[in-house]
Amino acid sequence: MSDIAAARAHYVAMIAKRERIASKRLLEALAAVPREDFLTRGPWRVRSAAAHSYRLTPDADPVHLYDNVLVAIDARRKLDTGLPSLWAHFIDLLDVKDKDHVVQIGCGLGYFSAVLSKMVGPKGRVMAVDCDERLATRAASYLRAYDNVEVVRGDGRRDIGGPADVIIVHAGFSHPHPLWLRSLRPRGRLLVPLTQRDREGAAVKITRKGKGFEAEAVQQIRIFPGQGRGVTALDDRVADWWQRASAMAPLRFREIEQGLPSDG
Repeated sequence: MSDIAAARAHYVAMIAKRERIASKRLLEALAAVPREDFLTRGPWRVRSAAAHSYRLTPDADPVHLYDNVLVAIDARRKLDTGLPSLWAHFIDLLDVKDKDHVVQIGCGLGYFSAVLSKMVGPKGRVMAVDCDERLATRAASYLRAYDNVEVVRGDGRRDIGGPADVIIVHAGFSHPHPLWLRSLRPRGRLLVPLTQRDREGAAVKITRKGKGFEAEAVQQIRIFPGQGRGVTALDDRVADWWQRASAMAPLRFREIEQGLPSDG
């Protein structure tokens, strides 16, 4: 086994053990997708989830990427790739299946888009959306070989291409947007980080059940804010309400009115 193959096998085993991953399909996808294919050539600026600053990898050997580290996309803006263990955990919770239609909002450079592409298979579809033109252009280039992925430069609050089995949001918002809820198919799942202006908050999983929805907070998170995320104290209070309400017990509702759940 080559050094890179051994590093990738260790990486998958580490994530599987750390997050108790149930999905064999997810582990196979993580093993199949080269992380280095979705980054510029190294050395890379990396950091652990707990670190406040980046360190530079010793060289451009991709083995350095097969660890549970964030890799800087834009260090000045503190914009990173997703932490592998965290997003593997979220994808596992979303129970992505063969033939599913998945929408990613905030796809970044496309690494997790490729992972999801492998999971849904050739009869499934991934729409990868990013509002940043440079990121969307790079993601489209990196994902050219993944025939079931469509990269869209746009606002994921306005158009996500129709009904979806799974919607996964890779940026912080104060509340779930009504479009995302309306777009979920029966038993569809949405994962959205609901955060304050300091980027802190909780990832909330919302499942469509019958004529309504059920929300539950699944994990604390710190994440880059999404485009259009409000910057007022009221927005922070809305995000805080969602976090508290969905953490105590599954929160059931029918629709969203002014950012908060309603029975319609």
